[in-house]
Amino acid sequence: MKHRYLPMTETDRKEMLQAIGISSIDELFEDIPEKVRFKGQYNIKKAKSESALTKELSFLASKNANSDTHVSFLGAGVYDHYKPIIVDHVISRSEFYTAYTPYQPEISQGELQAIFEFQTMICELTGMDLANSSMYDGGTALAEAGTLAAGHTKRKKLLVSEAVHPESRDVVAAYAKGQFIDVVVVPQINGVTDIEQLASLVDEDTAAVLVQYPNFFGQIEDLQRMSEMTHEKGGLFVVSANPLALGILTPPGKLGADITVGDAQPFGIAEQFGGPHCGYFAVTKKLMRKVPGRLVGETTDDEGRRGYVLTLQAREQHIRRDKATSNICSNQALNALAASVAMTALGKKGVQEMAYQNIAKTRYAKETFEKAGFEVRFGNAHFNELVVQCKKPVKEVNAHLLTKGMIGGYDLGLTYPGLSNHALIAVTEQRTKEEIDALVQEMEALHA
Repeated sequence: MKHRYLPMTETDRKEMLQAIGISSIDELFEDIPEKVRFKGQYNIKKAKSESALTKELSFLASKNANSDTHVSFLGAGVYDHYKPIIVDHVISRSEFYTAYTPYQPEISQGELQAIFEFQTMICELTGMDLANSSMYDGGTALAEAGTLAAGHTKRKKLLVSEAVHPESRDVVAAYAKGQFIDVVVVPQINGVTDIEQLASLVDEDTAAVLVQYPNFFGQIEDLQRMSEMTHEKGGLFVVSANPLALGILTPPGKLGADITVGDAQPFGIAEQFGGPHCGYFAVTKKLMRKVPGRLVGETTDDEGRRGYVLTLQAREQHIRRDKATSNICSNQALNALAASVAMTALGKKGVQEMAYQNIAKTRYAKETFEKAGFEVRFGNAHFNELVVQCKKPVKEVNAHLLTKGMIGGYDLGLTYPGLSNHALIAVTEQRTKEEIDALVQEMEALHA
């Protein structure tokens, strides 16, 4: 086949113009005043042939450093995790990667069952009563949790821990602005939420307290205590949790969370330069009808056979706009499927083992850094990430590491002014002892 798509011919163009009763494309824009129309030439390259363009784009793409070409110690929300090979096999099937919203259950049973399984596994991990059929990513899921809390409690203040991912806090603030909700940041101290400050800020106007577990610095927050002080004032407790960590940590649902959200990227979803990923959203039963997006339920047909349907669809497409819980208009079904396949392939023991390896290898990295004379900040309980104080700017350290085939940690000075020259180093189950040793050696040599 000469072309991968069928181009529009001049004859096609003339026939379409004739069908709508005009003689030129310019007539389509007659309602736009002449003086504001763009008359020049776009400052873009001249068109190339398909083969030449493919070659150029491949060359540009090859300049990117990624976890296939480099050893990655960069986390900060997107991680290099083991992805079972079966994941790509399943999500490459045309009935899944071309599927749209399963409005017609009679022809969408496979898609609906896949979403139902995703919801079920998220509930098992989080300890919550029910989960929706996924959202854009962890940041938007957290923001939706904040607006849900404000609507449910009829209050207009959200308390967000400074130890929550900075980008997620930005998304929360953006959502809140349109809803006239006040967002108050609770300071972090020694890498965790300042409990005393939180206690002084939470009051009868607080719709919700939003925290991360493990938090942005890889530390474990005292969810039980924060949950109790939030509920004493009638607010909702919202936890943004790494689902992989929940394979070994106590689920937020058992520690008093009303809403648990996060990103399923650690399960079978590639880093993909930051997205698309898959947000999850799980709640207690009392909030069932406030959940944004869709819920898939299991039922039986007239003949008693098991089947799946869209049970709750509280969006403006389905109900009156003023009654809608959210205007979120899609989900990440393909990525949710990838997460489901990965969790199924790993199994309960596999998820626990994978989580344990993240803890053990991060612990080894901490001890190795300390033996080399580096200061590792913020306590001893680390999951996945640790904060290392560098003796030179992190930008300079990372530039050196890149020449050695390694992607360094996140520069905390970019978002936490008090942590300049501090790197957030991610150590997943993918990293080997040799790779961790090499990282420390290179950083030690640079600082010598």
